Amino acid sequence: MVVTNTPQAAAEAPPDTLGLRGWLTLITLCGATFLIALDFSIVTVALPEIGRDLDFATTGDLQWVATACLLPTASLLLLFGRVSDLVGRRRLFILGIVLFTGLSLMGGLAPSPAVLIVARAGQGVAAAMIGPTAIALMTSAFREGPQRTKALAVNGALLSLGFVIGTIGGGVITSGLNWRWTMLIMVILGAVISFGAVVLLPKDGPRTAIRLDVPGAILASAGLFALVYGISTGADAGWTSGSTLGSLIAAVVLIAAFLAVEARHPAPLVSLELLNRSTVKWSFAVGFVTFGMCGGTTVLLSLYMQDVLGYSALSTGFGFLAEGATAMIAGTIASKVIGSLGTRQTMMLGLFVQGAGTGAMVLLPADSNIPALLLTSGAMGFGHVLSVVAFITTLTSGLRSDEQGVAGALSQMPQFVGAIGVAGLAAIVTARSASLASSTSARLATLGGLHTAMLTAGLVCLAGLIVAATLLRRPAPAPGSPHSP
Repeated sequence: MVVTNTPQAAAEAPPDTLGLRGWLTLITLCGATFLIALDFSIVTVALPEIGRDLDFATTGDLQWVATACLLPTASLLLLFGRVSDLVGRRRLFILGIVLFTGLSLMGGLAPSPAVLIVARAGQGVAAAMIGPTAIALMTSAFREGPQRTKALAVNGALLSLGFVIGTIGGGVITSGLNWRWTMLIMVILGAVISFGAVVLLPKDGPRTAIRLDVPGAILASAGLFALVYGISTGADAGWTSGSTLGSLIAAVVLIAAFLAVEARHPAPLVSLELLNRSTVKWSFAVGFVTFGMCGGTTVLLSLYMQDVLGYSALSTGFGFLAEGATAMIAGTIASKVIGSLGTRQTMMLGLFVQGAGTGAMVLLPADSNIPALLLTSGAMGFGHVLSVVAFITTLTSGLRSDEQGVAGALSQMPQFVGAIGVAGLAAIVTARSASLASSTSARLATLGGLHTAMLTAGLVCLAGLIVAATLLRRPAPAPGSPHSP
């Protein structure tokens, strides 16, 4: 059953039991976050086929099929997280799913590059509605403790599985059917999730009378847009190019202005008191590390399998099976691990396993060694999901109900701002490969660059472990939270 916070419900329901309706509700919410992860990865795999079919002029133009979705998602998360607290999470969640479904149909039927990119941008806006509200609905529907941890564990596992299935499914679908089905399948899934949301999600309570912080919303959205744009286009445009530097400088200025405005606004988009809570800021930092290093290393593994081992795109997708399988295992046991060790210790364990698996990739050879590939990538996936579940559980705990939408947005943001990790590791590969190019073959130079970046990613995860061990302390509950006096 969906759990309310009444004493009677607490007395009747076992603390770790969800019940049939609870599981159906959880599947609906997790299905939405799974859909977003699946959409991004499945379309990325299909990009070459999309480019040929719609006659994209250049590879740079084609990349906008992915970037057009990423930019609005990253830049609007905070805004929609706050809007969900104001207008109702169920309303915004259902609106987001319906829009995403309709725009997926538009993208699947797109006759030209322009129509497809517009549809992808619209999907990005819808995804920004869905992500924070899905997490906020979970944290509101399931009582803080074992129930909520179990819900977040299932969500973390399905989020990682969405990437793996998308990577494999993109190759299978484009080979057996055509790229349009990578979008049309989202229509089917979106319709099922929409039905579940209407039937299962509880009605929204009374709306708050607090007005939206418009200046904060504009500054936050513009700052995040500039940051993600600079990171996403920096590799192609050049990190020292005017457009890249201009975007990154603008991001710093806009985000600094946002923080200054929030300090004085009577009803800020994001309360600085919330941001300064140790459970929020340091678990956010851990989320940034685990998402950035896992996402970046996944890109490195794709390069390793295709450029060093010579795998096809489809074979490369199957090469991520161990990562997906261990992510599911971690999601299955995460609530029990947290129950035994606590969130901070689980976060530290996850970062250690992720860092050890990632760092051990320095031993991956120039010739195929499938056991080594599966073992290291599997360890990375297992540790990553443990870290994700622990950091989201920590970030969303001890907060008032009217803070859960913003907290949901903050918990989703590392997935997108973590693109900094992807860009940083790619830059290391490029620099190290160039330094080795004169003394060895191009293939071995690439391998050397990948090894250096993989070792760096492992060390960054261990640095995140130190942050969790030394700085993450649970403060007193916020006034009005379920655990406040």
